[in-house]
Amino acid sequence: MILCKVLGPVIATEKHPAFARLKLLVVQPIDQKGAASGKSFLAVDRAVQSGEGDTVLVLREGNGVRQLFGLPLTAKWPIRSCVVGVVDAVE
Repeated sequence: MILCKVLGPVIATEKHPAFARLKLLVVQPIDQKGAASGKSFLAVDRAVQSGEGDTVLVLREGNGVRQLFGLPLTAKWPIRSCVVGVVDAVE
């Protein structure tokens, strides 16, 4: 898992069916002090309800995301990054 800052939502009129009814977000990896530390990427938010400006934990590994969604190992799954928690504080 990595620490990220939510930059904002992504709106798409056409997308893969796996993304149906899921919130897509642009997230920026950050270090423990909040400074950017890598390239931004897309992540889905299935249940956390994070929003722009939130600091979040992102699972960035396809097999783990597939397990969170309860899919078999043989499933063809295009989602590899998922917001799994909102961070209240970093010490």
